[in-house]
Amino acid sequence: MKKTSTCVSFFPLHILLLSCILFQSFSLMKDDLVDQICKQTPFYDLCSSILHANPLAPKSDPKGMALIMVNDILANATDTLSYIEELIKQTTDKDLEQQLAFCAESYIPVVKYILPQAADAISQGRYGFASYSIVDAEKEIGACNKKFPGSSSLLGDRNSIMQKLVDVAAAIVKLLLNG
Repeated sequence: MKKTSTCVSFFPLHILLLSCILFQSFSLMKDDLVDQICKQTPFYDLCSSILHANPLAPKSDPKGMALIMVNDILANATDTLSYIEELIKQTTDKDLEQQLAFCAESYIPVVKYILPQAADAISQGRYGFASYSIVDAEKEIGACNKKFPGSSSLLGDRNSIMQKLVDVAAAIVKLLLNG
């Protein structure tokens, strides 16, 4: 009788251990998917850090990862637009104010329309339109960047990061387009 009792209590332990092993294997497979996807982008470290920092990414497929990247771009673009608006309020230099206003006008459609439409398109599986939208966002950011030549400008670092984020998202969407 005692032997059966030991086997019965030992049996749940086996199930628990097996569950833990399977869960870890599944998690490693998802981490491998993040790495596989990011290795196919122009900025592996940036891609990997963003996706690994997002708790949803390990549970995600490539479509979910593209959506995470677009949402990260949107957050950065929104922050950059706020930064530009603050700079406009603070400057007394009319030329600088005009340059900043141009950049604000470039970022507004990116934040309000282009990136939200890209996210919707990814969610709906319309990867061609998502790709078009991401390229459009890249053009708007590039136009702003041309107003501030040189990486040491007021917006150089922010625009550079935005360009890299857009390049990563474009690469992931291209993977989705290619199946």
